[in-house]
Amino acid sequence: MQAFRVWLQPAVSTCRVRVDGIKNAEWLLGRLSQSFVFKTSQPLLEEANSNCCSFQVVFAFRTSWQSLGKMLAAMPEVQLIENLAK
Repeated sequence: MQAFRVWLQPAVSTCRVRVDGIKNAEWLLGRLSQSFVFKTSQPLLEEANSNCCSFQVVFAFRTSWQSLGKMLAAMPEVQLIENLAK
């Protein structure tokens, strides 16, 4: 699998995850759900005029967007891009 781009937009107890390609997003959602990183996620939303799609995750207790970022950065398939919002 070739590396794909992922962006994070953190909030208090949620994080928007933007992924380059719907197949990549589906794969990533599957990997994250196996790791019990989050309680729930909203459905994938395909962006108009873009190859990207996004989903929002609600974190489980003691999980944060920083820990999600570390997990994503450790995946060779993921190219973590600077956060969407500072």
